[in-house]
Amino acid sequence: MQVPSPSAREAASMYGTAVAVFLVILVAALQGSAPPESPFPYRIPLDPEGTLELSWNVSYTRELVHFQLLVRELKAGVLFGMSDRGQLEDADLAVLWTDGDKAYFGDAWSDQRGQLHLDPQQDYQLLRAQRTPAGLSLLFKRPFSTCDPRDYLIEDGTVHLVYGILEQPFASLEAINTSALQTGLQRVQLLKPDISVPALPPDTRTMEVRAPDVLVPGQETTYWCYVTELPGGFSRHHIVMYEPIVTEGNEALVHHMEVFQCAAELESVPQFSGPCDSKMKPARLNHCRHVLAAWALGAKAFYYPEEAGLAFGGAGSSRFLRLEVHYHNPLRMQGRRDSSGIRLYYTATLRRFDAGIMELGLVYTPVMAIPPQEEAFVLTGYCTDKCTQLALPPSGIHIFASQLHTHLTGRKVITVLARGGREREVVNRDDHYSPHFQEIRMLKKVVSVHPGDVLITSCTYNTGDRKLATVGGFGILEEMCVNYVHYYPQTQLELCKSSVDPGFLQKYFHLVNSCRGKGGGSLAWDKGEWDRQPLPEIVSKLEEPTPRCPASQGQSPAGPTVVSIGGSKG
Repeated sequence: MQVPSPSAREAASMYGTAVAVFLVILVAALQGSAPPESPFPYRIPLDPEGTLELSWNVSYTRELVHFQLLVRELKAGVLFGMSDRGQLEDADLAVLWTDGDKAYFGDAWSDQRGQLHLDPQQDYQLLRAQRTPAGLSLLFKRPFSTCDPRDYLIEDGTVHLVYGILEQPFASLEAINTSALQTGLQRVQLLKPDISVPALPPDTRTMEVRAPDVLVPGQETTYWCYVTELPGGFSRHHIVMYEPIVTEGNEALVHHMEVFQCAAELESVPQFSGPCDSKMKPARLNHCRHVLAAWALGAKAFYYPEEAGLAFGGAGSSRFLRLEVHYHNPLRMQGRRDSSGIRLYYTATLRRFDAGIMELGLVYTPVMAIPPQEEAFVLTGYCTDKCTQLALPPSGIHIFASQLHTHLTGRKVITVLARGGREREVVNRDDHYSPHFQEIRMLKKVVSVHPGDVLITSCTYNTGDRKLATVGGFGILEEMCVNYVHYYPQTQLELCKSSVDPGFLQKYFHLVNSCRGKGGGSLAWDKGEWDRQPLPEIVSKLEEPTPRCPASQGQSPAGPTVVSIGGSKG
């Protein structure tokens, strides 16, 4: 007598029960070895509910990332991966799935329709899978570069992580289509700089700038503004470090936070706590723009170099601060309260140098215009050799951190240092830049800028969904091209930017309209109050970096790893 095969739903139920009851996972034909004994210093929630949590560490010597994915409520599988802008089509994926009988882990990719395909080159390698009190833990590794055309190149800057929940078994990997799954994305900087942590001064004190028990609105996006002030008689201090304070349980809700200092000339700023776009927001808050601290999801503590600190307090410094918290609430949860913020570490023992912030890029005026229907339109701004020759000290300045900034159509931002007509090094670069993920990033290497050097900042925009030209300005539908560089010693130079020549712009748009084609190329340049200057002459440009293929490419498994479930084996 033949026993009938279980239905797909029954198989899913059996599989889910097995997972929930005795999930101890053994990996057959396991390739590779476990990572070196080290913690996973970086951790983010992937989904709004917090059922998927990603931790990772980075090995620059081996050019590897080790991932630890915690699945708190496993159903029939999970997928995780990366894509250019966070789309689930043309994505590079690691997938755990079941056919109702066996479970598998494999490296896959999705086509333009979202259908999954097994990658013949298995570069996501499973190292361990085990049941923990918190849920199923998957440990796997992936090289920065695989030289597989289907794979994502892990590089500096923003990485768009994608995920999906499998709620039922599939007969094969190719039967899975991402359009039928519960999916989402999370942005993060995977390749954190591997720099030493400076020692804090013995007299270091802390100050917490926190949201005052905010009832988070039940809408997808909220920017909350809160005004506070320094204690009376607060003298000049140096900020030497800051770190985030995120209310427990709100890790998936708090997207990024910034602390701004108000303009020194403001004698008073009204108290306020409410949405930043509220009609009740005092107009004076628009003059609170000097950044003291900025944090985004996935970032750890920010340290200043041992010889420098960010000055605040004392004469010539406003005592008023503005905290801005971005709440990302796609589930529109109601009744959540939050007291997140930033903890400042400061010292009264002033360090040798004041740190400063300099704004590079383009002046945001209406002549900084981008045509509609452009997928990769580039605008470039210059901090010229004439400017650095006049404004920088003879010994130069040292850039140790950077915050790139555009509005909604920005897709790439890069700043390059040029000396003697030759591009020498990249200051900061983000080829997958997102206006929805901005943070101050410590540089892997301090960049020294000398008098006579040129700093070139280029921004790439996508206006494919716009019918009218996008102009420069402060509005969110207008555009900017900015790199806020953090450096020492501080100078009087706060802005070193250029602007587009309006005469050339008019000719350009006339040409575009007459040809009814798409424009491109660079625009002529003018320095505002200075006499018109020629573009800085660059005779030699940096070569585009070439990805290195991993030496151990042949050690990857030929196919998916079978993941077996048992209750008595460890």
